[in-house]
Amino acid sequence: MPRIDQLGHWLEQTLAGVRHDLALASADASFRRYFRITFPDGNLPSITKGHASLIVMDAPPEQEDCRPWLAVARLFAATGVHVPEILAENPEQGFLLMSDLGNDTYLGRLRSPGCTPHASAHLYADAIGSLLAIQAASRPGALPEYSDDLLRRELMLFPDWYIACHKGIALNDEDKNALMDVFDRIIAVNLAEPKVFVHRDYHSRNLMVVPEGAGANPGIIDFQDAVYGPLTYDLVSLFKDAYIEWEEDFTLDLLARYWEMARKSGLPVRDDFTDFYHDYEWMGVQRHLKVIGIFARLCHRDGKEGYLSSLPLLMRYLRKVCERYRDLRPLLKLLDKLDPVPTETFFSF
Repeated sequence: MPRIDQLGHWLEQTLAGVRHDLALASADASFRRYFRITFPDGNLPSITKGHASLIVMDAPPEQEDCRPWLAVARLFAATGVHVPEILAENPEQGFLLMSDLGNDTYLGRLRSPGCTPHASAHLYADAIGSLLAIQAASRPGALPEYSDDLLRRELMLFPDWYIACHKGIALNDEDKNALMDVFDRIIAVNLAEPKVFVHRDYHSRNLMVVPEGAGANPGIIDFQDAVYGPLTYDLVSLFKDAYIEWEEDFTLDLLARYWEMARKSGLPVRDDFTDFYHDYEWMGVQRHLKVIGIFARLCHRDGKEGYLSSLPLLMRYLRKVCERYRDLRPLLKLLDKLDPVPTETFFSF
């Protein structure tokens, strides 16, 4: 039976035969798809709990396991943050029915005409508040560890998919050794950080502005890869977003506000802001190398070329940090070989 027919059969049973319309809501960077369900007759089955529209996740079991999503949804919901409410589930078939957080992403709002740092501050304040709530509930053993092995596998996406596949470059032994040495230094800093729950993609495409009266902002999605690991990781996702760029002074102010609130909340942040900022910068290097590799893989393996448009911004983030720290200069040297920065030409008359 075709996958869409399997979904239709499950929904027919789950919605008690009530007439409904199904439309594709989104397809993310994995094999998951999301459909929006509406009820044209206005008849809402009891399972909807009064929601006028719902979302159904289609996660083909042979390619995606939806059980981690379920586990994290329940874990995060218990912290009081706004994640989709689970209304029905069939993990064996890979179908989940949940409340609808709408279409209004942070990214859409932040890119809207006239959205200045001042106009966006309340959105970031809400995002910081939810992140603090998630982190305050952290405990070891509830989520997989962000281990040396996982951090290293993510970093290897950069040479495997960006350098070798996207750029078509074979590194010589000297460059390989230099890159592996930098990777060791990055991971050592990352693993020395205090540990909390980490969403792992806490950015503008996964934070929703929900309709007034529908619950607290932001609505939070795409959390199935959550782990227990470095405290600054989600801050990098939020403030060094791959999809939107702000002046560094603005994001530094937001970061300082988070640090002050985290200290008052009793979270295990560094006592000195300089040390905390150092962790944040080095965590950003790990994340950006990983994401560059992922975006190259999405292009070349999955045919999703749109992600390549974010590479220049990610490279700018990387270069800025590598220029600040001597131990990262070998990485900057390699980036110069891979992607030389054009020099400006000045003409005199």
